[in-house]
Amino acid sequence: MKAAQPLLSLDQALERLLAAGAAQRITATEDVPTLETLGRVLAQAVTSPVDVPPADNTSMDGYALRCADVLSPGTVLPVSQRIPAGHPGAPLQPGTAARIFTGAQVPAGADAVVMQEQTQQQDDGRVRVDVVPSRGQWIRRRGEDIAVGAAVLQPGERLTPQAMGVAASVGAAHLRCLRRPRVAVFSTGDELLMPGEPPRPGAIYNSNRYTLRGLLQAAGCEVQDLGIIPDRLDATRAALRDAAASNDLIVTSGGVSVGEEDHLRPAVLAEGRLDLWQIAMKPGKPLALGAVGRPAGQGEALFVGLPGNPVSSWVTCILAVLPLLRALQGMPHRPLSPLRLKAAFDWPKPDRRREFLRARLNASGEVELFANQSSGVLTSAHWAHGLVDMASGQVVSAGDTVSFLPLADLLNA
Repeated sequence: MKAAQPLLSLDQALERLLAAGAAQRITATEDVPTLETLGRVLAQAVTSPVDVPPADNTSMDGYALRCADVLSPGTVLPVSQRIPAGHPGAPLQPGTAARIFTGAQVPAGADAVVMQEQTQQQDDGRVRVDVVPSRGQWIRRRGEDIAVGAAVLQPGERLTPQAMGVAASVGAAHLRCLRRPRVAVFSTGDELLMPGEPPRPGAIYNSNRYTLRGLLQAAGCEVQDLGIIPDRLDATRAALRDAAASNDLIVTSGGVSVGEEDHLRPAVLAEGRLDLWQIAMKPGKPLALGAVGRPAGQGEALFVGLPGNPVSSWVTCILAVLPLLRALQGMPHRPLSPLRLKAAFDWPKPDRRREFLRARLNASGEVELFANQSSGVLTSAHWAHGLVDMASGQVVSAGDTVSFLPLADLLNA
């Protein structure tokens, strides 16, 4: 009898997944309008051709003046000009003030701005300055944010709204990005129903299709959804060939065991290669990594088989597939960075595997658990703010410190 293979740790599995992703790294690039780059991975550095701001400007509505002209509170100055934003003024005449509005260019000769709340307009049109200004106050200096020639965005960055804003601030209308990862998703199982279909005995609605597709789309992938594949070997092989032809990665859930109706494993082996692992984590013990060949010897598409239970599929996609997608795009791996927080729960019967418990923060900032941690209870994932990362055999009593992984961090990895 063949001896059981030892369980891999999550870190060991990740090492293999990241190596597979790096070996299949996406290199194709395209120019994308900056307005459409949210979530894209930058392929080329963005260097500023301008200073930002391009000239000294005011951060307040008020009066631009020379400090040498206001040596005591109550000084009254004639107003020599009015400078709205977008309309540069003339050099400031000594002994005068310029009415100026937020964002407007500070006129040559002025060395401070006094906010309008610290001034009083006189009936004759002059302005009384009620404070003694300090040199440079309320002036944003040319290039204080970005200097001409500075690299403001680096290759390998996933573009956020604020990164898009930085690119726009230096006048970049288009950005050179990697093409999006192309990922195929399908489910196998005659027991699966699609929402909208009437219930029938022995059938369940296919939640994994929605969860996985949503995770992949949120990660910036182009997703090809092949739907539900019948429980037949020929149909499964055909789906794999179709998926491999135009995708970088194929993701499935369930069906990689050795049961008579589990056709995914022999189908992948017939069309490519497969390494089925047992991972020392809960939920999410079974995980498969392989590849499916493309037609005419044009390389291969990676294959990841996730467990079928809804929470197991969700957790392993977050912890295994999302890092793989980063590797496919040449992005550095981001190890888990837990917050150390106080537990508002007891966990007296730990598992021998590393556990990821669905949890959220209570009003006191402590970590509480969803009552039912079964891998079939998908409502726990919807309820959770994150996962508690429990070491093998770890016992917890209320008040202990635990490692909490916020979902916002995990999903933005």
